[in-house]
Amino acid sequence: AGVRRQVTAERLRARGNALFQAGDHGAALAAYTEALSLSDAASERAVLHRNRAACYLKLEDYTKAEADATKAIEADGRDVKALFRRSQALQQLGRLDQAVSDLQRCVSLEPRNKAFQEALRALGSSMHEKMKTMSCTDSKVEQMFQILLDLDEKDEDKKQKAAQNLIVLAREEAGAEKIFQSDGVRLLLQLLDTAKADLMLAALRTLVGLCSGHRSRTTAILAELGAPRLSAVLGVEHEQVSLAACNLLHVMFDSLKEGLQKDFRGKEDAVVLDSSRDLKLLIKHLLELLVLEGASAHGRDNALNLLIKVVPRKSPKETNNSLSLWVIDQGLKKILEVGSTVCGSLGSLPVTENSRMSTSVLLSKLYEDLKCDAERENFHHLCEDYVRSWFEGHELPGKLRAIQTVSCLLQGPSDAGNRVLELEGIMDSVLSLCASVCEAHQLVAVEALIHAADKAKRASFITANGVSLLKEIYKHSERDSIRIRALVGLCKLGSAGGTDFSMKQFAEGSTMKLAKQCRKWLCNEAIDAGTRRWAVEGLAYLTFDADVKEEFVEDKAAMQAMFHLAKSEDRSVLYAVASTLVNCTNSYDHEEPDPQMLELAKYAKQHIPEQHPKDKPEFVKRRVRKLLTAGVVSALACMVKSENPALTNSCRELISRVFLALVEEAEDRGGVVAQGGGKALIPLSLEGTEVGQTKAAQALAKITITSNPEMAFPGERIYEVVRPLVSLLHLQRTGLENFEGLMALTNLAGISERLRQKILKERAVPMIEGYMFEEHELIRLAATECMCNMAMSKEVQELFLAEGSDRLKLMVLYSGEEDEKLRRAASGTLAMLTALHPPICKRIPQVTVHWLEILQALLLSPSAELQHRGAVVVMNMMAAAREVAEQLIASEMLEILSVLAKDKDKP
Repeated sequence: AGVRRQVTAERLRARGNALFQAGDHGAALAAYTEALSLSDAASERAVLHRNRAACYLKLEDYTKAEADATKAIEADGRDVKALFRRSQALQQLGRLDQAVSDLQRCVSLEPRNKAFQEALRALGSSMHEKMKTMSCTDSKVEQMFQILLDLDEKDEDKKQKAAQNLIVLAREEAGAEKIFQSDGVRLLLQLLDTAKADLMLAALRTLVGLCSGHRSRTTAILAELGAPRLSAVLGVEHEQVSLAACNLLHVMFDSLKEGLQKDFRGKEDAVVLDSSRDLKLLIKHLLELLVLEGASAHGRDNALNLLIKVVPRKSPKETNNSLSLWVIDQGLKKILEVGSTVCGSLGSLPVTENSRMSTSVLLSKLYEDLKCDAERENFHHLCEDYVRSWFEGHELPGKLRAIQTVSCLLQGPSDAGNRVLELEGIMDSVLSLCASVCEAHQLVAVEALIHAADKAKRASFITANGVSLLKEIYKHSERDSIRIRALVGLCKLGSAGGTDFSMKQFAEGSTMKLAKQCRKWLCNEAIDAGTRRWAVEGLAYLTFDADVKEEFVEDKAAMQAMFHLAKSEDRSVLYAVASTLVNCTNSYDHEEPDPQMLELAKYAKQHIPEQHPKDKPEFVKRRVRKLLTAGVVSALACMVKSENPALTNSCRELISRVFLALVEEAEDRGGVVAQGGGKALIPLSLEGTEVGQTKAAQALAKITITSNPEMAFPGERIYEVVRPLVSLLHLQRTGLENFEGLMALTNLAGISERLRQKILKERAVPMIEGYMFEEHELIRLAATECMCNMAMSKEVQELFLAEGSDRLKLMVLYSGEEDEKLRRAASGTLAMLTALHPPICKRIPQVTVHWLEILQALLLSPSAELQHRGAVVVMNMMAAAREVAEQLIASEMLEILSVLAKDKDKP
């Protein structure tokens, strides 16, 4: 049995050697590992460990390569191959001194080996460079701190330059560590305490470099600075300083949550860090900042934005939602304090026009993060208690705060909003305050009524009670700010039929009148932006009507006024703008009704949805053109840039839908790219709802298919396009999305090896191969063309020689198919493969008995392109191996070639 095991082990080792030579390092590793489990002899095991080290080096797993090489060296200290391999692994792991000592040992054992001498020389010079950089960094750091902390230094420019250098230095790991070791945190603290904006900015930006991706440093810095001080800097009046503090806190949160990327593992693991305590400490101070009277309005907004980013889970796959539960428990009432603030009332917190929207988004995210009914019930109780506490016993100001809270909840977690709306007396107060003579009170009540109107639960009650009230206000109020809001309420209630032409709530023509009034207000710059935003809200509902869409795109001033608002500071308008554009471009989902079901519905006298005649494709196409001329792309690009909670995932999806509609026609795509559309689509395709990401990816594909990708996505941007395009190949995507994804990848794969490597890295090749078997001829053709361009990569060429694979057979058979385009793609791939990878030539006769007749058919084809491809394949096969050449000459190939060689018409 022992002898049998030894023979098997030797066979496995030989197989491993062959696989390694063929470049299949993963399979070679598996063979060596199996041989190790069967081998008992120490010398044999040492060789296997050495061979495994070579595999791990090729697979870039340097830790395992070092471990295996060490085992071989322990068995034989004079094993130069093992020593050399270990030195290569150590070099990659950054342990240069150890790598040098292994190489020196190699040179002493084989003094004449040129490879060892060259490797030692190269390693020596790279160590010298590293030492030089380190000593240069040391002197730089000391110099900069001296300038910044020298009280007698009067040269402000010099100080600013030193501060700037610090920031740049902190971005590099060696520089960051040097600053940290040189008592830098205490010195940066002194800069923060100067209260000079430029020095504070320098300190905060340097700290970002120190904390980025480094948990232990972040913990130490947090201990030194203290959460209260960081939160105080966030709340300062200076907008840029507050934003820089917000950025620093975000980086600290990320490092405390993820940490460890840049840390040196061994050193880090020795320190036990309790990140959750630090996280909660920072969050606690952010929650306190929300209700701190001395904090600035934008500081409050920054705190809300931070909480949105760091508290809820990033994906449902994470099971732990304890941070959200803790925030709801400790801080829900503090968050509601911001949401219930009535601007301009006595003693109210300073807020911006974005604060309430940010609060609604935060409440919504927290509510969505809850996992069970008990958690949701607790959320509802806390909201109800808060609203009651203001509503009961606080006279009119308290009632206003309670109603404002209801509005905030209806805009966020609407379930919670509906619950508080049903509390006794709330709805009656809203309706009675709508008739108030005080503008501020009336505003609060009308807005609450509007937010309640599109929540289905209350809509019927409000239709019954609110419509007449809103009509009264709209007709008789003397204040535009009130009339515009009343109009939006009417629009919301009137658009219940959606795009269904036959379901109209209002009398004929009144929708048009309301839309005209909205456009008039939108263009009136004398009205404040906050009120004009409501005009867009109105249009978002009224543009369900195709007549309204047609009139809106004819009104260039109104379109440009809306785009101008979309680019403004007030981000709460984003969703309304995006909704209006989705309606104008008809980019919402519309299902074609089943004809049989229609007949049944008519028979049963049921309601049948009708499409407006002006929603037909030719009208939509014309509207898209008008929007493009008015500058819609730059407005959308500006909306996407916004780092704001108002840019929710559903808002991103709407923008993606509009972009897809804008690039529908090939001739419009160049203009969309020129105005920044290509750049804006990349982030839309990488985050958001699945539908939104897919729509954006499809828009990117359309651009990549018809434009020069290097012009459309200059520089590094072209590499960012690959992942969204590969996502279109997933099986759950539609056939059209698969087809466009393949066409776009074909274009990219033809550009450069670096792009082909990126496509390989995204694991696209198995999916491309899968579509080569697709029944749909266009998808099959696109996949074959894509594979033809991918075959320029060495890794893909190797796949065609893999044992047990039918890839090459399929290409040969496709070269004999009836579909000429498919033949062209497949024979082009064969021509490329046989030229770039000669071993494939020997394999072709082995994959199918029909290989000769397929090649002859190519040469006899009436298409010059196919004849050319066939001739290239035959020429490559003749040159590759004698036995293949003999088979070709023994057939009629020589006669066919002789005839073709004389053809004067086909040079």
